[in-house]
Amino acid sequence: MGEVADMYTQDGTVDIKGNPAVRKGTGNWRACPYILANECCERLAYYGMSTNLVNYMKTRLGQGNAVAANNVTNWGGTCYITPLIGAFLADAYMGRYWTIASFMIIYIFGLALLTMASSVKGLVPSCDNGTCHPTEPQTAAVFVALYLIALGTGGIKPCVSSFGADQFDENDEGEKRSKSSFFNWFYFSINIGALVASSVLVYVQTHVGWGWGFGIPAVAMAVAVVSFFFGTPLYRHQRPGGSPLTRIAQVLVASVGKWNVAVPADSSALHETLDRESGIEGSRKLDHTDQFRFLDKAAVETAEDKAAGRAASAWRLCTVTQVEELKSVVRLLPIWASGIVFATVYGQMSTMFVLQGNTLDPHMGPHFSIPAASLSIFDTLSVIVWVPVYDCLIVPAVRSITGRPRGFTQLQRMGIGLVISIFSMLAAGTLEVVRLRTIARQGLYGAKDIVPISIFWQVPQYFIIGAAEIFTFVGQLEFFYDQAPDAMRSMCSALSLTTVALGSYLSTVLVTIVTRITTRHGKLGWIPDNLNLGHLDYFFWLLAVLSLLNFIFYLVIASWYKYKKTADYPDAKGSTTESTDG
Repeated sequence: MGEVADMYTQDGTVDIKGNPAVRKGTGNWRACPYILANECCERLAYYGMSTNLVNYMKTRLGQGNAVAANNVTNWGGTCYITPLIGAFLADAYMGRYWTIASFMIIYIFGLALLTMASSVKGLVPSCDNGTCHPTEPQTAAVFVALYLIALGTGGIKPCVSSFGADQFDENDEGEKRSKSSFFNWFYFSINIGALVASSVLVYVQTHVGWGWGFGIPAVAMAVAVVSFFFGTPLYRHQRPGGSPLTRIAQVLVASVGKWNVAVPADSSALHETLDRESGIEGSRKLDHTDQFRFLDKAAVETAEDKAAGRAASAWRLCTVTQVEELKSVVRLLPIWASGIVFATVYGQMSTMFVLQGNTLDPHMGPHFSIPAASLSIFDTLSVIVWVPVYDCLIVPAVRSITGRPRGFTQLQRMGIGLVISIFSMLAAGTLEVVRLRTIARQGLYGAKDIVPISIFWQVPQYFIIGAAEIFTFVGQLEFFYDQAPDAMRSMCSALSLTTVALGSYLSTVLVTIVTRITTRHGKLGWIPDNLNLGHLDYFFWLLAVLSLLNFIFYLVIASWYKYKKTADYPDAKGSTTESTDG
């Protein structure tokens, strides 16, 4: 009997036909190449379109610096809000596989329309003397395409990393260790796609044309679709568990309805299913925790509940596992909030860094110049360098000191990234001070004057952000998957992605406020269209201060956080014990 059980995964995963997944024939690293190739091509398409988008807005749509930057950050933010839609559908009804498959089609439609808007006569704005004059329908076509892409990516972003992690059985020690490495190599594949996008595609857009520059990402997305479907026989699938929003609402309604009911001191008296399964499809049982005890009222069986027996309404009586699901999400929220400022810093690579780079000397020798947007290649190279260094050198070294399988705890890893990100803003601000002093010395105040400072002095700020990503963004991917309730993993992955959205929106708000305040009384402000007359360094100092304050906030909430308790997490005090580090 034991041998038969060992044939199958123990985490409830099934194959494409709904049968229990066979351990040796499905999942693990054998299924990952198709998922990683899909992610690599999809990210190549996304970054190939978005990296240089601010310059497309300026040159083809005739927008100023502040307007173009805000349009890009608003669209980028939407790309990280729509994952809430895809994640809900995946966790509740469709499962991750079919959600990814469905939303990829919407994505391709958006890319096709964007390609046509930049290449088909009648949709391309007329230009003369370097100035373009788009009509309202032409501008509308671009924005419809962009927001179709934003919707399409909403079904892919929250599901692919979780779907990849689903390929590793948490009840098998070897596969469990591999899952931690998967998140590092998943982020590595993202940046391989970004590397091609920020080098080859930005060059094509700048020197060949926007039609080819957007058409190639459309082809890359088609390759992503083929790669994903090719691996279908090998995938393991977690069953959708029903609407997580309904379960959360039931706990809230039940706990409020029993506001005057006392919670028993003995947690074993609280309601839970007697079966081995939790009663929530695809979810293990969660042990009771002492935080947010008001919510425990939802699991208190009253005389009325006992009289109803199995007919007791889920809107009145919930299981401990259902209550702990909500507690897990509530505990994640402060950690989630701490990622917003980090995402704001990260978002400067596609806006303020590009605008700063546009004023610097882009030449590499007498015959070649590098577009400012291509400098993000050094962020990508940083990630590509740091992933193997972190996975193969740093983790074993720290593991030998701490004894933890992952080296750092997940919270420690994210905190280190927050500290590193402060130095990226300091580097950008320092370069801007040098740039402004050179302008003052040589009188280069013209809008088209190029400052005789090599654009490659921007490399440190990009490289530092790449290092910060390896700690914070990859740490977030793993942390939110690991700490999410089993049946809410897509939703919690989407929640982690919304920090990027809110970071983009916060960047927009900051630019708007800074512009409004600093342009009073006829002043040019910190971020005028002619940056040679501005003070972009002040904006970078502002972000550095906000990042420092954010880190202090993070230290407080990280010390308060308690890891979820399952059979894999017997000790809830997660920041100090090896068991809570997985």
